[in-house]
Amino acid sequence: MQLTHLVVSLLFAVALAAKAPIVEELKSMDNAAELAGNFFRKSGESGHTNNWAVLVCTSRFWFNYRHIANTLSMYRTVKRLGIPDSNIILMLADDVACNSRNHFPATVYNNAGRKLDLYGSNIEVDYRGYEVTVESFIRVLTGRHEPHVPRSKRLLTDDRSNVLIFMTGHGGKEFLKFQDAEEIGSHDVGDAIAQMHEKKRYNEIFFMIDTCQAATMYRHIYSPNVIAAASSLEKQSSYSHHHDSDIGTAVIDRWTFSNLETLEKLDKQDKSTLGNLFATYDPNEIMSTPGIRTDLFPRGADNALVTDFFGAVQSIELTKSGYSPTASKKNPPALSPDAKSEFKAQTVVHKDSGKDKNAKGNLRVVSPQPYLLNAPFCLGLVAFIVGTVFIGSF
Repeated sequence: MQLTHLVVSLLFAVALAAKAPIVEELKSMDNAAELAGNFFRKSGESGHTNNWAVLVCTSRFWFNYRHIANTLSMYRTVKRLGIPDSNIILMLADDVACNSRNHFPATVYNNAGRKLDLYGSNIEVDYRGYEVTVESFIRVLTGRHEPHVPRSKRLLTDDRSNVLIFMTGHGGKEFLKFQDAEEIGSHDVGDAIAQMHEKKRYNEIFFMIDTCQAATMYRHIYSPNVIAAASSLEKQSSYSHHHDSDIGTAVIDRWTFSNLETLEKLDKQDKSTLGNLFATYDPNEIMSTPGIRTDLFPRGADNALVTDFFGAVQSIELTKSGYSPTASKKNPPALSPDAKSEFKAQTVVHKDSGKDKNAKGNLRVVSPQPYLLNAPFCLGLVAFIVGTVFIGSF
């Protein structure tokens, strides 16, 4: 009986000893990815690995032509700067291009000269018509879809995704109307982004909105790493820029037009920052005071590139010299001076029987790891000792 009590006590002690480090390890696992990312991230850099865009036109009907043009203008911009259709969620009523009032069927323009057809033949609308609802928008952001929803309608982001959210339509103080049928409030937007943060669905978010009293829509966002820009402050309206007499209605809004004047000049390698973009806003031209919110964005607008949100991550490294894939080992391609110095810096010398050997680095010496006492090992050891004692007692 005393032996049994001894064995039980020993097993209990081993379990407690093994449990503490395991629990601490599990607690630290939640922050492991974030710590690793922050360690390798350079100061002022985003640290993102992919880009997504959610572009939403909340209006319908012919007289809201300009809202469709606003959204399609942003759609064209992000595609031109490298974000593929697979990473864009486009939501619009899509009732303008083929509207019976349209004198230019199957087209949408954002300028009276009609030099650029935004609709074209290369557009993928993910949510159209009555699919554009408050519920579908929130489901897109939070990832809470019905099982039958295809991947093309899902925002498949992760904790290294930079997300651009652009919204346009008719709104007021802390609300935005969806097709004159329902409204989304500023609290809804803030809570949806909070869910995204809790579920690690973004790295950084750029929230843009073009509507009346637009700045009130980002008032209740409280999640980190979010920067926001709006067309107008509280008690201010947003206005259209110009109209086309042949189309018969306004074709673009002033604030969106102001953004496009800068965005159209950028390419994929451009180093312009969001601070540079915000500096181009002219209240006299826009006829309202744009709103900017940066208090939730630690690295600041001056350290964030426009292409961090409007462009795609480039994983190609350019070299000064060419490399032939058919080059033989006997005749390797010539190295540039920079590459030669880097190669020499990575070369180490080993001595073997008095002879020097050059070995290409990054070489490192891996020391044998000490044997770690974990729970399975301790339990096995206890079982072995108990078995030995019992066999010896007979």
